[in-house]
Formats: sequence, structure tokens, C-alpha cells
Amino acid sequence: MGDEEDFRVGDVLSVACPFTVTRVEQGVTWDHVSVRWPWWEIDSSNEFGQWNGIVALGIGSGGSVAPDAECELFQTDPPPEQLKAGDVCRVGVPPTVVHVTAVDHHDPPLETVWLPHPVQTVTVLRRGLSCREFPDDSHLDGSGYTIHPGDGIPFTFERLMRPYASLQAGDEVADAAGRAWQFDGPWEWTAFDDEPVGAGPTWPLILLSRAGTPCSPGDAEAVAASTASGSHQQTIRDWMALTEASPTP
Repeated sequence: MGDEEDFRVGDVLSVACPFTVTRVEQGVTWDHVSVRWPWWEIDSSNEFGQWNGIVALGIGSGGSVAPDAECELFQTDPPPEQLKAGDVCRVGVPPTVVHVTAVDHHDPPLETVWLPHPVQTVTVLRRGLSCREFPDDSHLDGSGYTIHPGDGIPFTFERLMRPYASLQAGDEVADAAGRAWQFDGPWEWTAFDDEPVGAGPTWPLILLSRAGTPCSPGDAEAVAASTASGSHQQTIRDWMALTEASPTP
């Protein structure tokens, strides 16, 4: 995925970051290991706060797993239980399956105490986790674990699945059952007949309009072809098989 903006809610990704040498700072607690962050620079000109160059990574021990440890992508090598303050270790992300729960763009860039300032925030959850509320943390919000593609951390992303890749938010479609719908995301469908969504749109789908204007023949053909076989429910089942999660909060 070369385009930094090419993320959508519902995407299933494999994310990784090469393990890089660093040092343990401030010791290891039951729920965090603090390391000197090897990728960001301190923004010494920031007027709103200061950063000491240390990042605390969530961990679990003693049979107890903190909420941020459940979502944490980064790992240390060796593992935290073998580390103490001053030890040299490596930090990185082994290939990990995640699904995208939110995408935000920042123009101007997000004001942070590190450089480079992020222009995008992508919120993800690891395989096996569904959206729920998390306590406040530098990396967590109510939708999961936040990362900033393009902020200096050398993430790599491989897209494993994009539900309804041929549709765009705001598209209006007609389904095989004669119902008209608006698409605002793979799990966000609005039926124009005001009836309950039920099992969702019945495939195949006919694209009626895009961005408020009649659709082009090429766009209509792409939507028809992508929904010629299968079903909305099969898409959900395939997504859940990859993510081991629920598609809705």
C-alpha cells in the first residue's frame, strides 16, 4: 500500500515494523515497559508540552492483561519480563492482523510533541478484538489503537480485505430485492424505505449515483461485477473469519 491515504474503515490489514535497537528506560512495571523511542524526534519548539523521547508500551503479566496491552502492536525482543532499566533491546511490530475502525486526516498536521507531525491517524484493532471503550492513553481511544502512517515509524501494510471495495461513502444503490440504499461504510447502510436494515442489501447491486451525480458506466459495471456473486452476509462472514471480531461496536 503505497498511498498513505489509502485506508478505509473495515479494511483488514497485516501491519509490521522492523525491529530496531533501543534501550529500556524507567524500568518495567506490571502493565508497561518504557523504551527510548528510536524513530521520532523531539519537537523542542512545541509550546504546548514537552516529550522526553520515551514511549511506554502496554504489556500483560501475572495472568492480568491491561486494556492497552490487549491492543498494543509493538513488542520488545527480548520480552519485557527479561528486561530492566538500562538494558539494550529491540522494539518493533511482527506481522499482525488488524482491522481499521477509524481514519482521520489532519490539515494542518496534528500538533504533537514529536516530529514529524502526523497528517493522518488510522485507528486499528488486533485480530480477536472488537470496538469497545478503552481508558485514556496516548495510543488508545474509544475505537482502538491509533497509529500515524508517515510519521517516521517505518510501518509496512498489506491489505488482506476491503469489504465493498467498489463502493464509496455516499453512493446510492438499488439491490436485487428492489430496495434503495445509501452506503456510508461496509457496516453502515441506510435504507431509503425507512424499513429496518434487516439482513442488509440483497446482491447484486446497481449503482445509482456517486457524489450526488449519476454514476459513470464504468463505476456501475465495477459495482455490478463485484456483487454478481456472494452476498452481504457472506462478506460479513469472510471479514469475521479474518478478524475474529464483530463488525459493529
